[in-house]
Amino acid sequence: MGETQVTAQEGRSTAGPSPIAAEAATETAAASTTTPPAPGTSGTEPAPGHGATPASGSGAKGWQARLRSLRRARRPRLWFEILLIAVSYWLYSLVRNAVPEQKAQALRNADWIWSAEKSLGLAFEESVNHAVNSVTWLIVSMNYYYATLHFVVTIGVLVWLFRRHPGRYAATRLVLFATTAVALLGYYLYPLAPPRLMNGANFIDTVLVHETWGSMASGNFKNMSNQYAAMPSMHIGWSLWCGLTIFALATAPWARILGLLYPTLTLVVIVATANHFWLDAVGGMVCLAFGYAVSRTWYGSLPHHLPRWVPNSGSRLRVLGGRRD
Repeated sequence: MGETQVTAQEGRSTAGPSPIAAEAATETAAASTTTPPAPGTSGTEPAPGHGATPASGSGAKGWQARLRSLRRARRPRLWFEILLIAVSYWLYSLVRNAVPEQKAQALRNADWIWSAEKSLGLAFEESVNHAVNSVTWLIVSMNYYYATLHFVVTIGVLVWLFRRHPGRYAATRLVLFATTAVALLGYYLYPLAPPRLMNGANFIDTVLVHETWGSMASGNFKNMSNQYAAMPSMHIGWSLWCGLTIFALATAPWARILGLLYPTLTLVVIVATANHFWLDAVGGMVCLAFGYAVSRTWYGSLPHHLPRWVPNSGSRLRVLGGRRD
């Protein structure tokens, strides 16, 4: 048995051109002449612990492949997106409304914001509120604008992305989700009363005055929403997300112009209806910038730089970032 094994090892060392392999084979052959192999073995199995490095390497590569798969642009699935958006908005509303209504602190913060804007010479909200309120048809239209377009336009842009830009859908959706998530932190850390609820101020709650169905924080809906979660303004965060997405991806000039006008008009509406200070809008912009940073970090590119179309999941063509490999 020993002679046969030495022959096998000699054949192995002859076939291998590496000096290290030859030396290892010589040592193994020498060991086999003194210690018989265990029954049922060939005498050439690697020592315990050999092969651990390849296993570890393959595990690391498996995780890397999994991560690359998660970051790869792919065609969105309708049922999953509907479920994801519904659950996400439900969680957003639940968390936002679960934030304690710290009325005293929220009113103090509102007074500070108002004083800061006065010191900057930019405390124009009250003048806009009174001017627009004097035109009944205009302020009523703005009340309905505030109550509806925030959802209608956002959902519309998501549907448009899903149908016309599937390769960019997930990255752009991530911007929206990350923006909304960080806004929840703002609601918790910085409770803020809207101008219409300030003490000693002369703002008009246009929904109450004109008895229109409008703000979720006024009238019949005031018990359904946290009234002291004005900073940051997600009306601005979401509308600017819609506007930038349309401007970056639309080809028709009129659509791109509307994309820019939408967040601009939204800013006028939130100020005219006394639902936000203009500094709340700045907070919404900061949250949106964070959302874009998250998406850029995850996908390695801004959403509009990703490929517009992606193959079906069964295709062998893979799209990663802006490149095809």
